[in-house]
Amino acid sequence: MSQVKLPFMYSWDATSPPPRMAIRLCERRTVRVADSESDTAAEPIDFSRAMTGLCADIVARTPDLAHVDLSRTLVSITAARNGRRHGLQARVTPLRFRGGGLTTIYRGRPYQVQRVILEGREILYLVTFVLPRFLNRDFDDKLVTVFHELFHISPAFDGDLRRHNGRYCAHTASQKKYDAHMAKLANAYLRDGANPDCYAFLRYSFAQLCRRHGMVTGLQLPRPQLVPVPLTSLRPGPWIAPSPNNSAG
Repeated sequence: MSQVKLPFMYSWDATSPPPRMAIRLCERRTVRVADSESDTAAEPIDFSRAMTGLCADIVARTPDLAHVDLSRTLVSITAARNGRRHGLQARVTPLRFRGGGLTTIYRGRPYQVQRVILEGREILYLVTFVLPRFLNRDFDDKLVTVFHELFHISPAFDGDLRRHNGRYCAHTASQKKYDAHMAKLANAYLRDGANPDCYAFLRYSFAQLCRRHGMVTGLQLPRPQLVPVPLTSLRPGPWIAPSPNNSAG
């Protein structure tokens, strides 16, 4: 059985837009909706657009996140695999390795992460929210999660994750202290002039949004994979052997 050859790049523009998905509430269950079935009397809420608008307001008002360039960051959604309340809420997928390197050596073989191009701009980060699970948390928890994901983005904005000192480079040695810092940033954002229109959608659960809008839609982007590259294509640069999951939640 031949192995499927992965593309080196995903490229989308106005004539060939990125894939989308819609999720609606049906008999207390979430149901994926194909594009051909996404018409509804109510205006669907575009989660990707709403979340990008919220992130823009957060970045503009939070000095610790001023480095985040949302023109090179895409927000997508994915459907939860089960109805459990607890589990992964969101993740950030970096599209580079340590120091912004495009290629890496893993088990003696060179690899490149798949590149993502949108309307001529190369995307460096994908921020993905798990629905309906994320939307079924309380408002404060949802907002802290947004800060949590944005804070993972490297201050250099080079496609790598923010790396802390020590063994626990993603969240520092104390997840509790990391979360407390995110809560502090979120509270400061709300206190210092946040635009209520930007975070209004987070006040609603998934079911409430579906009842108001018919369904929740958003970008459904393929999770970038590592693809093997020929040795002749390698350039001098930083190396890091990737873990099986090169993302931060």
